[in-house]
Amino acid sequence: MNEHIHRLIESIHQELLPELQVESVNPHDPVEVRYLPHPWQLIGRGNYAVVVCHPEYQELVVKIYAPGRPGFAEEVEVYRRLGSHPAFSECLYAKDGCLILKRLYGVTLYDCIPRGLRIPKQVIKDIDKALDYARQRGLYPHDVHGRNVMMYEGRGLVVDISDFLDQEKCSKWDNLKRAYYWLYRPILSPLRLKIPYFILDGVRKTYRFFTLLKNRKQKSVPLLP
Repeated sequence: MNEHIHRLIESIHQELLPELQVESVNPHDPVEVRYLPHPWQLIGRGNYAVVVCHPEYQELVVKIYAPGRPGFAEEVEVYRRLGSHPAFSECLYAKDGCLILKRLYGVTLYDCIPRGLRIPKQVIKDIDKALDYARQRGLYPHDVHGRNVMMYEGRGLVVDISDFLDQEKCSKWDNLKRAYYWLYRPILSPLRLKIPYFILDGVRKTYRFFTLLKNRKQKSVPLLP
């Protein structure tokens, strides 16, 4: 580990963690950041953790799990198995619910829709190949949706791999691809339509509701003798 990362680790434990206030209000919604000390900058919020960066270390990000939220050890193991791949980040440090990761730049596919940004087919192909690579490393791509994948300079990236040890079947990526080929490419992309965030959030919550309902029904069906 080089001196550059050592300095960042010291800053994390001396300046960031003692003052950072993060709370997970609902496990199905992004965590709430109550206070982020200067000069740290908020990069993103997930359902389990927050991602921040320091202006002196722009090539790295720090991911910190909210108190009481699981998954830290599992995410560390996923990064260990992934090793180095252009579509994934890399873990450079992990301790006490805090990870230092190589920063990936880009725009999430979710954010592309309200902004009217064109999503090339190559982005979808890149993500498919990245997920196949993860499977070859003994992982199970899970919870891959529009907020967890990005595009940068026309190429696809996977930015959240925290649930890749979950062996339960997950159809989110297949459903997103279906919407991409059936709705986005023939309609939204040619017309350059911009879908507001409040509509996207409504679609997201409706999808989540019916998915949970479907899963409950499947689990309640008794096995035939």
